[in-house]
Amino acid sequence: MSTKRVLVAYGTEYGGTAGIAEQIGETLREDGLDAVVLPAADVHDVRGYDAVVLGGSLRGGRWSSKAAHCAERNADSLRHRPVWLFSSGPLDRSAEEHDIPPVAAVARQMQLIGAREHMTFGGTITARTPGLLARALIRQGKGGDFRNPERIRTWAHHIGSELAA
Repeated sequence: MSTKRVLVAYGTEYGGTAGIAEQIGETLREDGLDAVVLPAADVHDVRGYDAVVLGGSLRGGRWSSKAAHCAERNADSLRHRPVWLFSSGPLDRSAEEHDIPPVAAVARQMQLIGAREHMTFGGTITARTPGLLARALIRQGKGGDFRNPERIRTWAHHIGSELAA
């Protein structure tokens, strides 16, 4: 039996979601899968993969347009393989404290492509994050890195075990 190929694609604004995607890819590789991590904007055909994990950053309650366009562009192929979606965004510990349901646009994507599951992870805004909004949030003391590496790895292992089953 050949190793399952898994695409981990992401739409990121400032790199935080890319970091989550890289960690998911690394964990899936540890689980013996052939995981490829790519920006969602670069994904034009998912037929070479046995499964897909697609993530996007959240800003103002909206999911990354790059992730959404990737899902729409590949919808027919995504419906024929296992797919998991994730979001990154809350700039606090809320993603740790309770399951955050997908925003409306992500819920629609889940239905469109028949995704198995969605997970929301905390986001990150630091002094290195570009943009006026980021600087304003940092000045207000609302910045920080709220991504939980252990939670990300646990979810990725869950996906790996589902694919191994």
